[in-house]
Amino acid sequence: MTDPIDHRDAAAERPFTLVANAGARRGAAWTEAQDAILSDAALAEARATITTWPGYAPTPLEPLAGLAAEIGVGALHYKDESLRFGLNSFKALGGAYAVLRLLRRQIGAALGRDVAAEEILSGALAAEAARITVCCATDGNHGRSVAWGARNFGCACVIFIHATVSEGRKAAIAAYGAEVRRCAGNYDDSVREAQETATREGWFVVSDTSYPGYMEVPKDVMQGYELMAWEAFEALAEPPSHIFLQTGVGGMAAAVAAQAKRRWGAGRPLIVLADPDRSACWVESFRAGRPTAIEGDLDTLMAGLACGEVSALAWEILKDHGDFAMALPDDAAVAMMRRLAGPPAPDRPLVAGESAVAGLAGLAAAMGEPRARAALGLDAGARVLVFGSEGDTDPALYAELVGTDAATIRARAA
Repeated sequence: MTDPIDHRDAAAERPFTLVANAGARRGAAWTEAQDAILSDAALAEARATITTWPGYAPTPLEPLAGLAAEIGVGALHYKDESLRFGLNSFKALGGAYAVLRLLRRQIGAALGRDVAAEEILSGALAAEAARITVCCATDGNHGRSVAWGARNFGCACVIFIHATVSEGRKAAIAAYGAEVRRCAGNYDDSVREAQETATREGWFVVSDTSYPGYMEVPKDVMQGYELMAWEAFEALAEPPSHIFLQTGVGGMAAAVAAQAKRRWGAGRPLIVLADPDRSACWVESFRAGRPTAIEGDLDTLMAGLACGEVSALAWEILKDHGDFAMALPDDAAVAMMRRLAGPPAPDRPLVAGESAVAGLAGLAAAMGEPRARAALGLDAGARVLVFGSEGDTDPALYAELVGTDAATIRARAA
């Protein structure tokens, strides 16, 4: 497919856009530059560290046989990240891990020696950790992870949120002891304000997006995310044919694509990225063949995906190993949240937040449009993997959108 599919005619119940990445090939090599971002050795270190944290357990990989039959694919698996470390999001893997890695580097430099993770976790270096302040910009989940990590590892924390982040998400971050500052503008404006403040105050930014001059910490964030992909792939009886991923700045999608490429090589699954149509920076970047920013307020219900600029590190990976990008309206996400809460038999009800379902909603949309289905090679034999990246991270909004609170849905699943 060379021309975009714009399924936006008046008869379309939920319009979408599908764009191919002309630069991607499943047989493309895994390059030295990509291995410097995400690698088997760095994944092994992340696994060895994160799996020792209190409360660690692999999150469930749910088979959705009923929904697979309804959509028209052969198999569908959903990696449910709503249970991750009690933070209700996969981002617990990234931000907190990056905080720990940063503290090891900074305290080690001050002491003139290598510092082990165990020394920080035990509190043996509490005085040294307390002198350090970390900060970041967030739509909600990443900030919660950074704040949780800062509390667990003993450093101070300031989180920047933009104008449209809900009060519920603000309160959830503050509950971990962080100072939360609201900024004017959109997510990308808050990223810039966090960096400017950190430079002025001598703080350390722990961001999940990368930009010129800021690359090392986002690598650690992404490496934490790759553990999620490793867990999912280990649990599958056979490789998926397709992976649909909500994207945002692209850190999670790049981590999943990296693990798939290094594990399966040219036999990797087809990688499809999905975002809200009001912040579809990957659609525009694939369309242009280069990173392309989206302007405006980026106002979408899928708050965790309200990002106007792709991560430079994620682009380095997904420019070769991300095959397609989709843009979807908010109501496609709401419809999928409701379907997961009340699924067809034999599937268990699942609590999925607004930013958890863009990938799955993209699959459903593509299967309903013949040209998209053909372009993606989707048929009744397709084995699809999706990642449910969050639960009800804003409980009040979740209940409003779904019509039932999360506790009721979880009780039905028990």
